[in-house]
Amino acid sequence: MNSRRNFGWVIGLTPLLLALCLLLGPSGIRLPDFQTEREILLLRLTRVIMGFVVGAALSCAGVVFQAILRNPLAEPYVLGVSSGAGLGAALAILTGFAAVNAFALPLCAFVMAVLTLAIVYALSSHRGAMPSLYGLILSGVIVSAVCSSLLMFMVSAASLEGMHNVLWWMLGDLDVASLRLLGFSAVLVAAGCLAIWIMSRELNALTLGHHMAHHLGIRVKASIVIALLLATLISATAVGVSGLIGFVGLIVPHIMRNLVGTDHRRLVPAAILGGGAFLAACDALARTVLSVEIPVGVVTALLGGPFFLVLLKRRKTPGWIE
Repeated sequence: MNSRRNFGWVIGLTPLLLALCLLLGPSGIRLPDFQTEREILLLRLTRVIMGFVVGAALSCAGVVFQAILRNPLAEPYVLGVSSGAGLGAALAILTGFAAVNAFALPLCAFVMAVLTLAIVYALSSHRGAMPSLYGLILSGVIVSAVCSSLLMFMVSAASLEGMHNVLWWMLGDLDVASLRLLGFSAVLVAAGCLAIWIMSRELNALTLGHHMAHHLGIRVKASIVIALLLATLISATAVGVSGLIGFVGLIVPHIMRNLVGTDHRRLVPAAILGGGAFLAACDALARTVLSVEIPVGVVTALLGGPFFLVLLKRRKTPGWIE
């Protein structure tokens, strides 16, 4: 009963928090005048929408990775998906492809993210057998480190302008370059999140272990591959349009799991709403606390680092992994 009531609170408070983010600005809490400050209002509105889309994608992807890996400390960076997407987006920026086509960033990010996931899956599999949880995690950490090293090499070899563009993008930025890109990203994220919610039964079973899921009638291998691809799609879309924003996929799913329970029929939509509202609030905080706007990725890192340490210290066991 408490879980259902908390779920209702999440649904009710999310629009209020988004409205508050729209009202927040350097001058305090107020609604810009539509006649004289139309551009400011439009800028805030697009940033709130972008923050909600990206936060929802990262949080929903975090729920999927935590269910598949059976570890509440997992997030999109664990399997190298975000690092691969970041490498693809950086390639698009440094080669000039992003300047020619607004859709180049999410496209390159998705292609590299899928390629990274395929490499991780192949490294952790043995003769076509199901990859172990430890194999997935270790392979993901190794591939993620390689992608990060390649990204740093590209940044160090780039021109001064290219280095500045990539570094600013890596810190996380919710500026909307194109309304068409925002709409395209929102459609992809909405479709991916809806498909993940439809797989709630499979995700519930996977948290019990592969053998138990098999006995419950779940096609384990197919469910894992589909869920990973969907999580990769929305993660890569988020990374492509906003840069590398960490800890959203860790903080929000954990909080929502404590509020609404472990049933993914409620957990997935709660994480979508909570992740979107959380990142929009972090962006509002980034543009109002200081006189100089700071990247939203810095805010999430400042909040997520201590949260991760507290969460890690409180855990008595390493997670759901057996």
